[in-house]
Amino acid sequence: MLEQNTVVMRRAVKDVWNGENFSAVNELVASDVILHLPKPGEEIYGPEGVSQFYATLHAAFPDIHFTIEDQIAAGDKVVTRWTCRGTHKGEFEGISPTGNQINVTGIDIDRIANGKVVECWPVMDELGMLQQLGAIQ
Repeated sequence: MLEQNTVVMRRAVKDVWNGENFSAVNELVASDVILHLPKPGEEIYGPEGVSQFYATLHAAFPDIHFTIEDQIAAGDKVVTRWTCRGTHKGEFEGISPTGNQINVTGIDIDRIANGKVVECWPVMDELGMLQQLGAIQ
């Protein structure tokens, strides 16, 4: 079961995060999936919300690429430590394209049920990313 859960997350990184295959979202996440974003009160719901989240990310960073650095599974959860790199070529959270390269680290904790992600708690170095984009010093 644990290995199957890590396979789900590795496929999400390969197909959705890196491959822009947003149709795979329906195969990988539950219909009632919730992404609990780090900002209070900010959550993303359902496969459509997840697809839109990644489409927006890819519009801002068309060459974005995620690398899995570590992955640990226990019970129904998978923890994935990742690094992403990309070039800021589209608007991102109100920031006009800068052409700057980003190199950002993060960790996702995903809860898997019946072979699909049902909850995700992502955390990333947003401060570092905003500094790399020149939005703050």
